Amino acid sequence: MTSVARATSVGRAAALSGVLIGAGTGLGFVRDLVVAHLFGASGATDAFLVAWTIPETVSPLLIEDAMALLMVPVVTRLLARGDGARAFAATALPRLAVALSAGTLLLIAAAPLIVDVLAPGLTERGPAVQCVRLTAVTVVTFGVAGFMSATLRAHHRFGPPAAIYLAYNAGILVLIAALAAHIGIIGVAVGVACGSLLMIAVQAPAFVRCLRTPPTAAPAAPPTTAPAAPPAPRERDVAPRILLLAVAPVVVYTVTRQAQVFVERFLASDLAAGSISHLNYAQKVAQVPMVLSLLIVTVTFPGLARAMADGDTARVAHRIRQDLAIASAMVLAAAAFLIAFAPAVIKVLFEHGEFTAEDTRRTAGILRVYALGLWGQSAVGLAARAFFAQRRPTWRPAGFLAVGLAVTAAIGGAFAASAGTLALAAANAAGITVAAVLLLAGLRRGVAPVPLRPIAGDVLRLMLIAAAACAAGLGTGALLGDGTPALVRLAAGGAGTAAAFAALTVLAGPGPVASWITASWNTAGPSGALGRRTRTDSGETRDPAHRTDDTPGRDRAARRDPAGGEDPPAAAGADVPLGRPLP
Repeated sequence: MTSVARATSVGRAAALSGVLIGAGTGLGFVRDLVVAHLFGASGATDAFLVAWTIPETVSPLLIEDAMALLMVPVVTRLLARGDGARAFAATALPRLAVALSAGTLLLIAAAPLIVDVLAPGLTERGPAVQCVRLTAVTVVTFGVAGFMSATLRAHHRFGPPAAIYLAYNAGILVLIAALAAHIGIIGVAVGVACGSLLMIAVQAPAFVRCLRTPPTAAPAAPPTTAPAAPPAPRERDVAPRILLLAVAPVVVYTVTRQAQVFVERFLASDLAAGSISHLNYAQKVAQVPMVLSLLIVTVTFPGLARAMADGDTARVAHRIRQDLAIASAMVLAAAAFLIAFAPAVIKVLFEHGEFTAEDTRRTAGILRVYALGLWGQSAVGLAARAFFAQRRPTWRPAGFLAVGLAVTAAIGGAFAASAGTLALAAANAAGITVAAVLLLAGLRRGVAPVPLRPIAGDVLRLMLIAAAACAAGLGTGALLGDGTPALVRLAAGGAGTAAAFAALTVLAGPGPVASWITASWNTAGPSGALGRRTRTDSGETRDPAHRTDDTPGRDRAARRDPAGGEDPPAAAGADVPLGRPLP
């Protein structure tokens, strides 16, 4: 396949995956709006959200991060060897299903204890226990769906894995419509269980076709007169154990990050009914700009992984600083808007049906505080990817997250009784920001020579710009008056906030944000610019000004592949789970 055809194929796969993932994420947001409309923020929704902790936790472990990092390399290696994945799947998938089924049964039996541990002060304990028993099914269904997704990705089939959250949320919405009027919040939990089955169903045809595809015969070894080497251990027996050790830090990191939600819900269970729900609704809105900002990191991660594999630490440091500047600009601009217009945002999205004006007031206050931690959330996601792009597994991200979690627990435990949900939101923002600073500082030791002072200057400048843009947004809202419809306030206020942020960014002078925009324009700009830039097989574009590896005397021919490309494709960035939609 030529480089042009390969790029076209990858581009189409990326576009299809992006559309399907975006649709699934959007449908998940619709699901949250429907739940708010039907049940508001009450003890019943608190009960469901305690059970929702199970799919929230197992989704990154069994579908994306850990499962993909474990399975994709194993299946890819089998395919490269000419063995095919059928025998491996016939052995591994039943064992996985049996083990996860045992875990599901354990959760079902221990449901009352789980509710007492996660939310000891919950008012609706009975419905919570029922919801936990229903959502426990996702342990086995998510595991099987994750195995299928990893296998399909290794076969370069990206459409069905990208459609799983679309099918999942569609199933939940259908079951809510059919059952909510009869069995209340329990109908949502039934929808979660049935929707998780659809994640398997949507991938099953393509998965079966992959297994039926006859393996490509491995090339025969040339004859040799050398004595036969002793038989090596079978790869399919050794590789999973090695990969499990490599994935363990990712698993601990993921669980530690998710534990922030555990702490919030544990402490909020002792507050007024609906407190857990107010926190959840605010968090769903706050997550949207954070996820969008990480799309930038998703696109550039293969280039980062390639630079890491090449040992080009200067290019790694440049990539980290540039990505952090762009992600920071996105989330801080969004934070400025959310702080200025949180009440209008929540009113438009949620204040329907059972969701009252008082719920809007409480959720908007939480959202404003959550927005203060958006930069930390985005920076943690960016820095963690840089750590996990290394060849060797590292426990440092999990350790830094544990420190941040301790800060969250300490602040929340000290002030939740007096300040309620606002204290919990502040604890979350403080803890994740501390973790982000530690992660960024830790990058300099053992990852790349990241310029911490320039990065601090970039972020501080963007924070000041965001504060000024927020003030401009508040001024725009004041000019419109309280009688202005919420949609008009959001449209005018959003335009005013964005315009102020953009203008102040330009006035602040050149920086990583401006250089990134210029580089992006040059990539797709006039033909003269195209002559100065090259595109690597990993998908990164760069020009000579950004080549930190062009040291005098280095043999450029050694970095070219036989087809004449600038860099050969690197396995380091291939098939790594780069982003995760909201479950």
